[in-house]
Amino acid sequence: MNAPFDIQMTRRQLLKAGGALVVALGLPLSARATEQVLRDKSGNAQAHALIDKTLDAGAVDGYIAIHQDGTVTLFSGKVDLGQGLRIAIRQMAAEELGIAVDKIEMIEGDTALTPDQGPTAGSSGVMRGGVQIRQAAATAREALILMAAARLQKPASELMVQDGVVRPKAGGAGLSFAELVGGKRFDLKVDAKAPLNSPQDYRVVGKPLLRPDVPAKVTGTHVYVHDVKLPGMLHGRVIRPAGEGARIVLIDESSVRSFPGVRVVRIGDFLGVAAPDEWDAMQAAAALKVVWSDSDKLMGHDKVEQWLRSGPFDAEETLVSKGDAAGVLQSAAGKLSASYYWPPQTHGSIGPSCAVADVGAKQATIYTASQGTHRYRPAYAQMLGLPNEAVRLVYVDGAGCYGMNGHDDAAADAALMSKTLGKPVRVQWSRQDEHGFDPKGPPQALTVEGALGPGNTIAAWRTEMWLPRATASLPTVPLLAPQTAGMPQPKGISTGLISQNGDPPYDVANVSVGVHWHDSAPLRPANIRAPGKIANIYAVECFTDELAAQAGMDPLAFRLQSLKDARGAEVLKRTASLFGWQSRAASAGAVNKTNKRGRGIAYSHYKHNETYVAMAMEVEVDRGSGGIRVLRVACAHDCGLIINPDGLRAQVEGSILQTISRSLYEEIRFDRRRVQNVDWASYPILAFPAVPEVRIELIDRPTMPPLGGGEAAASPVTAALANAVWDAVGIRLRTVPFTPERVKAALANA
Repeated sequence: MNAPFDIQMTRRQLLKAGGALVVALGLPLSARATEQVLRDKSGNAQAHALIDKTLDAGAVDGYIAIHQDGTVTLFSGKVDLGQGLRIAIRQMAAEELGIAVDKIEMIEGDTALTPDQGPTAGSSGVMRGGVQIRQAAATAREALILMAAARLQKPASELMVQDGVVRPKAGGAGLSFAELVGGKRFDLKVDAKAPLNSPQDYRVVGKPLLRPDVPAKVTGTHVYVHDVKLPGMLHGRVIRPAGEGARIVLIDESSVRSFPGVRVVRIGDFLGVAAPDEWDAMQAAAALKVVWSDSDKLMGHDKVEQWLRSGPFDAEETLVSKGDAAGVLQSAAGKLSASYYWPPQTHGSIGPSCAVADVGAKQATIYTASQGTHRYRPAYAQMLGLPNEAVRLVYVDGAGCYGMNGHDDAAADAALMSKTLGKPVRVQWSRQDEHGFDPKGPPQALTVEGALGPGNTIAAWRTEMWLPRATASLPTVPLLAPQTAGMPQPKGISTGLISQNGDPPYDVANVSVGVHWHDSAPLRPANIRAPGKIANIYAVECFTDELAAQAGMDPLAFRLQSLKDARGAEVLKRTASLFGWQSRAASAGAVNKTNKRGRGIAYSHYKHNETYVAMAMEVEVDRGSGGIRVLRVACAHDCGLIINPDGLRAQVEGSILQTISRSLYEEIRFDRRRVQNVDWASYPILAFPAVPEVRIELIDRPTMPPLGGGEAAASPVTAALANAVWDAVGIRLRTVPFTPERVKAALANA
């Protein structure tokens, strides 16, 4: 464990002392103080005349503070979950401010210090959060130039910013940021028209600068939320019900009296134990005798697809209606149809979730690895009976999630126990908690129909979806602690994010896409990486391959003939070149029953308005065991302006590998009472020996806006894999995951 968090000073004391409202990476976070102090390399607190810290997302001061020593702090509502925002956003701000990246520190996701920029979701970290800070930096730069112009008595057009100094372009002495504004506020709104630097002048954007958090992570000194220690802190464990919806019948508290300092917390059916020592808390949680009511409220995982397709439905929605798809399909001679199913999956974070809460009578501070600290604050405030402004959430790194895993539930557990016990409480989930009780990526079912027209183009297309409502934003996803405690929770509006990309990205005259919405799900749902899009593109791109096969065309050529978007065509062509794609029409596996290797391709224009990705794969299928091995992957990726190519490449690689894992292995299984696969043995993921060769080509477009890199590359993976299996052994896999049992069954029926 790392060193305890130090108590430094209260906000009132800090402001009276003129301290800076910032934190340096790797430094101890303040335990109960509401501010964090920037220290120089000698460890001395830096003075700052900032009297107040605005949270206005429309103000320059909401995002940027320039200190008396000329250093800068950025305040980001978006957080770095491992995707590299800590360096990328610094690069964006540094480029516009004209200052070195190592002069910039950053605070993330602290509701007392950072503007609400929305949750870190939907690949919006750079695309929205970074762009907002970049524009604030450009506004600040223009303001600094005007300040210097007045003091130097020169026209602003004759001045430039370089290395934290505004100086004449022709040479001569200038004025530093510290001299111009150090320790003071800008008192400016962000100017949406403030000019951005020209790509030809970029000095740091586009460079593979190293992430500042990596050295501490690889040496074991990085501070994670699991390392947070507060004075007098108790360690809590929650006792989970024996089955979904089970109620407490009887508790025998005498069963844990032998453990020193253990206290039992019960609120309704929320049950936990806490102790000064973590091991004692763990042992007491296992030893506490509890009788639960019987519960058989679940349907079982083998009934989910039938339930999805059969209704009753909360709503029916037409998403796309173009031409007369129904009429053309009805009269088509060679109409094809296929049905696909994607099961519930866990986030499967390698490290279990953790949080620390310090709840008092009038205020609360919660240390959490949440992706949406600002979004979650109202839910915690309601649970604790406090006004929103009295609840502070502080982001601290945790295990990776890419969606709502158990982080936010662990924070609710800790907050509820802290309020009850009157002391800070740390709650760490177990592996069984994480797999069994985190909210799951929702199931999806799709049926696709299509027909060819003249010239082997796609004449008509129809997609029908069956989906449970799910959303990336709290408070639509209910938290376990208040739910089991019988407390009301804020209501949210569900969105249709998981229904995106259900229509083909190709030029088709007649298209219809509709969705049957369920108002519930078999297990508590939450968005998981690339929510909905992977399953939808899996169906769309697999069915596109089926149409290509019916046309007797090469899958790449079939796509290109109907793709009118030049950027889309380019990622497909570059992927084919990177992969070494050779044109041929027929599947080798459909003709040669001893063949075991095949290649597949898939394409995605993420959300139809963001990043472009194409993916090609080579796989090998063991016809005897049914096992699939991905041998190599080629991917071309176009997300506009690239801020940091190394960070982006890592994101693309991670998306590919994680989605291969989800495609081949991952499926939550549950009976009528509970989730059954609650460990790595029963819920396997991709292991290092199975990692394929991965080749990536990043397409940089410096004159275009930066788009998201955290999700898009995941979206075509499953389709490319399934199409490669078809090419290898001549079977269409339409249910995820592609387990050996499903492969053998498909081969037997081929």
